[in-house]
Amino acid sequence: MKAIKQAYDEAVSLLTGEGQAFEVATRCFNGVEYKAFAKAPDSLQTVYQEAEQHNDKEFLVYGSERWSVAQVLQQSKQIAAALRVKHAVLKGDRIGIAMRNFPEWMSAFIGITRIGAVAVPINSWGKEKDLLFAARDAGCKTVFCDQQRYELMASGLEKTGIRSVVVRPQPQTGNRQADSESLTQLLEAVDAADCHEPALDGEDLAMIMYTSGTTGKPKGAVSSHRAICQALMNFDCTAAASAMANPELIGKMLEKGYEPVQLLAVPLFHVSGLHAIFLTALRAGRKIVMMYKWNAEQALQLIEQEQVTILSAAPSMLQQLLESPQFDKADTRSLCSLGAGGSATPPRVARLISAKLEHAYPGTGWGMTESNSIGTAFTGQAFIDNPGSAGFCHATVEAKVCDEHGAECAAGETGRIWLKTPTLVNEYWNRTDASTKSFHEGWFDTEDIGYFDTDGYLYLADRAKDMIIRGGENIYPAEVEAELAEHPAVEELAVYGIADQNLGEQVVVSVVPKAGHTLTDGELREFAQQQLAGYKVPARIVIQTEPLPRNAAGKVLKNTLRAAVSQGE
Repeated sequence: MKAIKQAYDEAVSLLTGEGQAFEVATRCFNGVEYKAFAKAPDSLQTVYQEAEQHNDKEFLVYGSERWSVAQVLQQSKQIAAALRVKHAVLKGDRIGIAMRNFPEWMSAFIGITRIGAVAVPINSWGKEKDLLFAARDAGCKTVFCDQQRYELMASGLEKTGIRSVVVRPQPQTGNRQADSESLTQLLEAVDAADCHEPALDGEDLAMIMYTSGTTGKPKGAVSSHRAICQALMNFDCTAAASAMANPELIGKMLEKGYEPVQLLAVPLFHVSGLHAIFLTALRAGRKIVMMYKWNAEQALQLIEQEQVTILSAAPSMLQQLLESPQFDKADTRSLCSLGAGGSATPPRVARLISAKLEHAYPGTGWGMTESNSIGTAFTGQAFIDNPGSAGFCHATVEAKVCDEHGAECAAGETGRIWLKTPTLVNEYWNRTDASTKSFHEGWFDTEDIGYFDTDGYLYLADRAKDMIIRGGENIYPAEVEAELAEHPAVEELAVYGIADQNLGEQVVVSVVPKAGHTLTDGELREFAQQQLAGYKVPARIVIQTEPLPRNAAGKVLKNTLRAAVSQGE
């Protein structure tokens, strides 16, 4: 494990040295010193200019549509010009994007940010109140919607005086609201040459992305152009260092002879889809195959049809793909690089990758909206040797683990993880209380629990708010979930605590069995006793047939499960 980490560290040292493409130097932003990429683009305008060198390349495949880089950029300039001329959008105005994955999502984001307006990606999985909350809280002037989101939001937008632009509208079933128009209407009689871009500074605002919460209202994380551009450089630097540290695996990939093609299977309204896939691919001129929404069987068809080489997705999505009955029937020879973002990869998924893909180049990463997806990551042999970890720090990331008193923990000691990186957001929009609580002198309290080992590998335990304290012992639900997920009859599960008069809290698990499988309380309890320390074995096991309740971002609503169990007592 140390050998591959040493190889990676040496690669990073070479790449980030003085005068190199990824030179890292101390820079001061808003009165705080950070380790930053000295040659990062100064704004997203520069990123879009860099993309123009790939104008003739095929960039986007969506169904039967094929878009070149030039076509996406051209539409973005038309959108930018129309917003300025027809909607009087000025630098700093907020413009929402409320739609599922469509090509126009990308061109709208580029168009908004290239004229200095602030893009507000809105979680399209939300219900009417969720969608309207983000648009209103951010003070959006206009919102780009698909048909389904428009129908949910139309009345509320009109009452608030927010204009709407409908992308790919379906035949009208009734009268549209007065301040709505289709994208085609917006772009009528607009010349892309009229897209006059104001000078932007790295500290100008680029985006407000709302964090999904399992309790309370989402918070708008405010990103500058500098933070996003630093994040894009981080992805590229990490990829280059990982390739240098894994020459044998990279060699096997290159021998296959496939051009890099990335499957976009996650939403663009999350940083994983927006930054790690869309913007990095645009900058590099790498082709993207876009899915409207996730479906494992459709993904396999696209992998075969478009010779996809890269897939980054949630661990559950990778598991569905690799366990699909169609996997062994599909031609997946092109697929090499699989990334399970967001956390450490469950052992079950890591084993499937190893068994199903020859010469795989797998990886994982940990980051969040507030860090513009940057934190820790690793790819290749380091992941293969140690899939239980979430990787090691990116080149410009400082991290520390602190106890409940704020003292820094030693290697191997579990505590609260703090980050310092130039990719951090500035603040939470209109939430001084939350900003004051989470941001301290350049450091951000992630509220995640974990530890670094002596070699610098991060191990995640859980979210601080989800930790269960039973009889004075700390129990991390994620650990219990990972063990119980190994049971072959388990489809999904969630572990949480409920109040107990004697022990403070007791452990409860809600389980959904796989279709066609039976699972009893006694069977799962026996399995848990074989895998876990006695105090971690769930005191209550709730087996249900309905899927676990989730919020708009797909996170399990443990409060809902907890309330249902408590009310049933």
